[in-house]
Amino acid sequence: MTTGRAGTVSTLALCLLMLGVHPVAALNTAGSDGGAPYRTAPDAEAVRGSATSAGGPSLKPGTYTDTISAGEKKHYQIVLDDTSNAFVSTVLAPPPGTEVGVLSGIRVSLASPKGERCSNGSDVTFKGTTARPIAGYATRRIEPNRACQDAGSYLYTVEWIGSDTGPGSAGWPIELKFMSEPGLGADAQAPPAPVTWSSQAPPAQTGTEKSLTGGTGFNDAPAVGEGVWRDELSPGESRFYKVPVDWGQQLFLDAAVANSPTGQAPAVVDGLQMALYNTARGLVDGGGASYLGKQAAVSLGTAPVAFSHRYRPQVDAISAMRFSGWYYVRVTLDQRIGSTLPMVLRVGVEGEPQPGPAYDGDATAAGFGITDEDRATAQGGRLGDGSPQSPVLKAVGITGISLGTVLLLGLAAWTAIERGRGTGRHAKVADTATLPREP
Repeated sequence: MTTGRAGTVSTLALCLLMLGVHPVAALNTAGSDGGAPYRTAPDAEAVRGSATSAGGPSLKPGTYTDTISAGEKKHYQIVLDDTSNAFVSTVLAPPPGTEVGVLSGIRVSLASPKGERCSNGSDVTFKGTTARPIAGYATRRIEPNRACQDAGSYLYTVEWIGSDTGPGSAGWPIELKFMSEPGLGADAQAPPAPVTWSSQAPPAQTGTEKSLTGGTGFNDAPAVGEGVWRDELSPGESRFYKVPVDWGQQLFLDAAVANSPTGQAPAVVDGLQMALYNTARGLVDGGGASYLGKQAAVSLGTAPVAFSHRYRPQVDAISAMRFSGWYYVRVTLDQRIGSTLPMVLRVGVEGEPQPGPAYDGDATAAGFGITDEDRATAQGGRLGDGSPQSPVLKAVGITGISLGTVLLLGLAAWTAIERGRGTGRHAKVADTATLPREP
C-alpha cells in the first residue's frame, strides 16, 4: 500500500462490507507500518506447546498456530509411521514494523522417542532489523542405517534464540506445519540426481508485465509462472509469491525496485532482499542488494529439482531442491527506505518436467507435486487458494503504482543489463540458516 494507508484501508473496509466480506477476515488486521501482518492458514488449529518434553499437544499432518516469547522453548508431539518422510516447519512472524535483533530467531529440531536427533534441524535468524516472516524445518527421512526409522511419538521443539530484541511476554505468532511425504514403493528406486547442470541464468524474462499483489506469507501467496510480474513494496514490507517447479526443472528469479521518487534515500545495505523456500517451507537460498536511492536488483538461481538431492552429505541450497511442488519467494524492502517503490519480479523456469519417483501413495494430495491445473493457475497470477485475486484487493494492492510508472520506465532494460553483469546474484543470504552451505 502507498502513503495515506489509513484512508486506503478505510475505503477498502467499506468496499469489503458492501461485498459482504468482513474486513478483518480479509486483511487479518492491516498493520500500521510495514504492510499487513502474516496471514495464517484459514484451517490452522490453535495449540499451546508445552514447556517440557512431556505433555505437548499431539500434531497430525496439518497447520497449527501458537506464540513464542524471548527465551522460551516449546515442545510438540509428532506421531510418525515407519514408512513416510516427515517435514515439520515453523514460521516466525513478528508484527510488521516491530524491532527485531540481527541474531534473533528460532531453532527447530525433531527427536525420536529414544532421544535420537533426526536431522540437523535449523537455526533461522533475521540477519537484519526489518521484521519479516522467517521459516525453518526439521525432517525425518526414511533411509537404511539412519536414526529415527521407527513408528512412534516424536518430539518437535521450537526454541527462541538470539538477542534480547524479541517478543515480550505476549509473544510473537508462530505457524507450524507438519507434512508427511509418502515413501517409495517396495521395489522403487530413487531417480538419480543429475551430476551436472548449468548455473548460467537464461535471458531475462521480457514481455507484458502482469500486475498483482503479493501475499503476506505462505498461505495467501499468489501463484506466478514464467513471465514478468509487477507489484509494489512499502518500507518494511514483505510480499510472497509461489511458483510451481517440477522434477528436473530449475528456477531463476530476478526482483528489481525503481529509484527513489524523491531522488534522495539513505544508503541501506541489503535494502532489497529476496529469499526462496521449498515446498515444505525449508530455506533454499537468499540474496540481498544495497539500496542507494537508485534502481536495485537481486537474482537467484537453483539446481534442478531431484528426489536424490536429499541424500547429499551436506545440507545446502542443492539439498533443499528435493521436491516437485510449490516454491515460495519472499521479497522484502528494508524499513529504512522512505518511499513505496514499484517492484518487478521476473520468473524463469528452465527444463522440461521429468518423471518423478514411484511413491507408495498420493504425494500430490500430501502437498508434494505439480498438476496441469497448478501450472495454468500460475500463468494467470492467482491467489494461494487458486482463485483469482479480488478486484478490490488487487486495486488496493496496486494503488500508487501509477505514481511510479515513470520510475518503471527503463527498469526492464536496466535489470537485463545488470543481470548480464551478474549484479546481485547470491550477494548475501537474506535469512541465515546455520546449516552447512554450498561453497
